[in-house]
Amino acid sequence: MILRTDRTVIGEAFIHKLLGIFLLFLALKYSSTKWREIGFTAEKMGKNIAYGLLLGLLVFLPAYGIEFLMQNASMNEPSMEFFVTSYSIQGNLGNQKEIIFYLLCIVGNIINVVMEEGVFRGLFLKIAEKRYSFFKAMVLSSVLFGLWHIAAPMRSLLDGEMELFPAAMAMLSLGLMSAVMGAKLCMLTKIFGNLWMPMADHFFNNTIINILHITALSGGDEMQVMRIAIAQTLSFLIVLFLYWKTKAKQKSTFREEW
Repeated sequence: MILRTDRTVIGEAFIHKLLGIFLLFLALKYSSTKWREIGFTAEKMGKNIAYGLLLGLLVFLPAYGIEFLMQNASMNEPSMEFFVTSYSIQGNLGNQKEIIFYLLCIVGNIINVVMEEGVFRGLFLKIAEKRYSFFKAMVLSSVLFGLWHIAAPMRSLLDGEMELFPAAMAMLSLGLMSAVMGAKLCMLTKIFGNLWMPMADHFFNNTIINILHITALSGGDEMQVMRIAIAQTLSFLIVLFLYWKTKAKQKSTFREEW
């Protein structure tokens, strides 16, 4: 709300994410919990990261393809372009092509997934499952994850950039989409017993939105929300099938392998 680094040349809101990682460190230290106990294990780290990136690629390929075909059918002359933007609910900000901005985007998204997965899928699941079933812990974590994402439209409302009704609709839709994505990431954590695959999938989702764009005669990334919705719906269905197929419900969530 105050340090708006996403509106600067950096293009990424990372200060509160770094603070979140620090608070996570303090919470683990206070509770005498090791990082590997909330999913940061060494075993199969590279393999699970590769799986997460592959999942992201598999769902965004058709999502981009559908959007491209729709724009082409409208005679809108779409094209795919690589450049770095900062995501905004009112349209992406920036159009940077220098290598430094790609590096900042990658580093910023790594900070983001370490904090969000460590807190929402790591710490929160670990704490909640001590008292509740995995399903209830997943719902709690996902609701909190959804609420975490209403800050952007709320900020736009407070700044006078959005009216009350559009801001409320944005908060509702963004909160719901984020909660569903959070549930999917919780299931990935349960399936694989660590945070590496959900982190990699989350990283791919955020990074591809920031760097690969569809521009057309009528503007850029006009159907971005639809693209994200298609990708995340496909991803959720795939993960739900894997959750059922692997009988993950019968397994402990964090399987320490050191």
